[in-house]
Amino acid sequence: MHQQPGSDGVAFEIPVKSMDFKAAGEGASRIKQTLKKIGFAPEVVRMAAIAAYEAEMNIVIHTHGGVLEARFYPEKVELLARDKGPGISDVSLAMKEGFSTAPKKIMEMGFGAGMGLPNIKKCVDFLAIETEIGKGTLVKMVIFNRSEGKE
Repeated sequence: MHQQPGSDGVAFEIPVKSMDFKAAGEGASRIKQTLKKIGFAPEVVRMAAIAAYEAEMNIVIHTHGGVLEARFYPEKVELLARDKGPGISDVSLAMKEGFSTAPKKIMEMGFGAGMGLPNIKKCVDFLAIETEIGKGTLVKMVIFNRSEGKE
């Protein structure tokens, strides 16, 4: 994991390995801890942790590896999930709850239920997906810091 101050905030990136289920979730946990330490509202921490976990698991399950990046600002957290993989052939289909391209063995482990991208969408204020078949995908997520009661 690399951590450095960004131009406007703190940033770090966590390498994510393909099929490494033992380490899966460590990046999301680190993001959650950092948001708590900074003092983000609990609901924002929860939403960011869910989005980061889902993005991290998508890298583990569907790609040849990648990175999960986080940039922290007083008003928001930006999450980037960048992978080297097959790309997403139909993003709108991938956004549908229950749609999955995960292999049967992954589903038998309890993963790959087709809820990753739909869960991310529910948790973030901004979502953009850039994908290139045979090259990989970049998922950009932004969650704004809200004070309690403004959500």
